[in-house]
Amino acid sequence: MRVKICGITNLEDALDAVEAGADALGFVFYENSPRYILPEKAREIVKQLPPFVERVGLFVNVNADNINTISETACMSLAQIHFDAPEALYEKLRIKHLKVVRAKCREDLFRYEEAYRIVDAFVESYGGEGKRIDPTWFDGVDCSRIILAGGLNAQNVREMLEYPFYGVDVSSGVEQRKGKKDKIEMQNFIKVVKNGKI
Repeated sequence: MRVKICGITNLEDALDAVEAGADALGFVFYENSPRYILPEKAREIVKQLPPFVERVGLFVNVNADNINTISETACMSLAQIHFDAPEALYEKLRIKHLKVVRAKCREDLFRYEEAYRIVDAFVESYGGEGKRIDPTWFDGVDCSRIILAGGLNAQNVREMLEYPFYGVDVSSGVEQRKGKKDKIEMQNFIKVVKNGKI
């Protein structure tokens, strides 16, 4: 199962996450987020990452030109579209993308079910608030193309391992405070996901 550490704001956290075994790092380009990072600063971090690490830019309520420009400036490899966007926006993107389902009910899990997608618990602030999805929603659901997000940490992610998700996405669950990661929590989280225990 793959692991994305989201909300990276500094080089130390980025390198600690990669060293712990993260497959992807998330950079938030949503200015209202406490984890917002300037594209130029993200680029400086990305330049110092080892190879084979996915760099994911998170976008909220912006147009395709904005996504394309920021993704290119920041050297992102994937765009996470964290809002309900029209199909016309996706057609204009020059970067591979992931749609996000902000789930309010079990039926929402089936949106975009033909594609790989992030499924996050609905919150008004577009994530990072530690809210979880009811695990029973996933009973009988094909989880092989779902990346689960929302309220995960090293203590509760173990119970989600019975569902064969493609990956998990964590932010607040491995933080000391908003925008600053905790090295030990990242290590513990990834150990549980990859090995089933700390």
